[in-house]
Order: sequence, then C-alpha cells, then structure tokens
Amino acid sequence: MFVRRKEGETTGSFLFRFSKKVQQSGILREVKKRKFHHRAKSRIKRKIAAIYRDDKKKEVERSKKMGLL
Repeated sequence: MFVRRKEGETTGSFLFRFSKKVQQSGILREVKKRKFHHRAKSRIKRKIAAIYRDDKKKEVERSKKMGLL
C-alpha cells in the first residue's frame, strides 16, 4: 500500500485518506489478530472444559429451581 500526498492537500485530509486506505486494506484487522497468538488446546483439555461447563450449567439450573438464585 502506498499513499502520496497530493499537491495542496492539507495534512488533516491526507491523514484521513491514509487511515481510510489502511482500514479498507484490512491491515489493522490482521495486525490485531496476530497480536496475541493462542496455542490450540488439546482434545482432552477441551473435553474437560466442556464437562466442567455442563456441570456448572446443571448446578445453576438446580439452584434456580430451588429458589436460591
């Protein structure tokens, strides 16, 4: 991506045009996505997390039925 300042163009309008080009190109989105790299969880850890979530949901439902929440 290359942006040149036009003759007689104000700095403000140049910056606006530049930032618009950057957003349209998707560079910022890509940079934000790459900022934090998360390693994929193992299959076992995902299963354990899913079981934990299900148990918590059941516990909350039971609490609601008992009138504790």
